[in-house]
Amino acid sequence: MIEYKLVQTNRKTVSIKIKKDTTVEVRAPNNISKAQIDEIVKSRENWIKEHLEKVKKEHDQRKKFNLNFGDYVLIRGNKKQICSTNKNIASYEDNKFLIPEFCNNDQIKEIIINLYKMIAKEHILSRVIHFKEEMNVEPTGFRITSAKTRWGSCSGKNSINFTWKLVMADDEIIDYVVVHELSHIKEHNHSKNFWKEVEKIIPDYNVKKEKLKDLQYKLNTENWE
Repeated sequence: MIEYKLVQTNRKTVSIKIKKDTTVEVRAPNNISKAQIDEIVKSRENWIKEHLEKVKKEHDQRKKFNLNFGDYVLIRGNKKQICSTNKNIASYEDNKFLIPEFCNNDQIKEIIINLYKMIAKEHILSRVIHFKEEMNVEPTGFRITSAKTRWGSCSGKNSINFTWKLVMADDEIIDYVVVHELSHIKEHNHSKNFWKEVEKIIPDYNVKKEKLKDLQYKLNTENWE
């Protein structure tokens, strides 16, 4: 029997989730017995094992992830090198990340993330300004966040947020996510009308969605926390 963590609440259905740390979490209604839950887990054993193997592989790769001088990271879909500098200030210039030469691996990653956030804010905001005029919408706010599971979001009050990791994507993918969130200002759902709004600006949005999955898989094997 596969070991799992059980969380019972007032929900109506049973869900099985394999978390990034390779633990199996089962969420179930309060009125279902442990024996019934065990049977459900047993019936999904093959699915759990298949996905657990994939998650374990990603977990092992994340544990090995580090950044050093000479490595390459993505900026707007292009690989840019991490280079050392004898200056005390880090920067991104001449298509390179320039990091003080005395920095260790953890410091390099922290600095790269901070530079990513600045680059993301500048570029993504410029795309928001561009598309909001074209789409005739007006977000009430704009933020770059460290969200782990969402590329972007739009609040009920029409404030839009984007994770800094989005700046690793190709420009056309960034544009798709920007248009996606701006479209939520008109349609706060994922209805047919919502996708029609997206399609007006990004006709091949389905292609962009698939490419975004490729980047997500890459990030699943890297530790940017």
